[in-house]
Amino acid sequence: MSQSHNVVLLITHSGDFYTVDKVAEALSKQGAKPFRLDTDQFPLQVQIEARLSNRQSIHRLKYGDRYINTEQVQAVWMRRIWQPQTSKDLAPQFQTACVREAMAALNAFWDSLREVRWVDNLQQVLAAENKLRQLRVAKEVGLVIPLTLVTNNPKEVREFFYDVGGKMVAKLLTPISYGMKSSPFFFYTSQVKEEDLLDIETLRHSPMVFQEQIPKLRELRVVYVDGSIFVGALNASSYTASTIDWRRASVKDCAWEVHELPIEIVSRIKALMANLGLMFGALDLIETPSGEYVFLEINPTGEWGMLERDLDYPISTAIANALVSERGARSEYNS
Repeated sequence: MSQSHNVVLLITHSGDFYTVDKVAEALSKQGAKPFRLDTDQFPLQVQIEARLSNRQSIHRLKYGDRYINTEQVQAVWMRRIWQPQTSKDLAPQFQTACVREAMAALNAFWDSLREVRWVDNLQQVLAAENKLRQLRVAKEVGLVIPLTLVTNNPKEVREFFYDVGGKMVAKLLTPISYGMKSSPFFFYTSQVKEEDLLDIETLRHSPMVFQEQIPKLRELRVVYVDGSIFVGALNASSYTASTIDWRRASVKDCAWEVHELPIEIVSRIKALMANLGLMFGALDLIETPSGEYVFLEINPTGEWGMLERDLDYPISTAIANALVSERGARSEYNS
């Protein structure tokens, strides 16, 4: 087994593509050794071993014909964590138990890497995914946020609908996307119409996020990497007739363009990221027809591959820099 100490662990899943490959390529160019871990392949295709005593602790991971120990790892990229997959031959009650134990083993393995650089620290990622916290901190640093209601009370939703003049959207507190292509399990931001309120009683089973619908000139995907900012813009007029969420629009209607944010918005985004303790984040903003910028949300492990692919932004290089250099990336890109 190689004893090099420049391994960078890339935590992802077997359905991931492009972004993880681009970061691995950028790391290799810097002399680091990327090691991809597809979390959905544990425990059937991945083996983890931990040996602990009063003298030493040894943690090893084997995936295919490659294996590492945690002493070799200098950094971790927390791209995606998927639920472990068990054998379909197991009875349902055993599958549940095995998944629980597999997750416990993975969590123990992450803990063995607590002293290395993470982009980003798992606990900070989980904390930053709280949408209400995101909105609170965004407001505190001076970003404009939409009128927002989170509730499982149907009566409050009806009142909010009329408060915002019938211009309301709904989304989940914990949306999930699996890669650059949308997943069938992704719940998109959707416009709420008056007839939808007839079925609002089902809300009692699960709270949701309701927001005023912000008029759009452009929708922005802002990718932050350790102080560097890369911005892609979409002309909202090209798809808003068919969908409220650009992720549901056809490829021909989603032509990404370079965009430059005002200096004060850049400063507030950097303050937001510092408050959330994140080195990476994919933020969604709206530029209104009047030129105001409105913060919607941030995904601490969000997508950015389309911006590198379409706009030639060096985002993968910036992530690699953040993983292996002392102070990470310091790109001049503000657009």
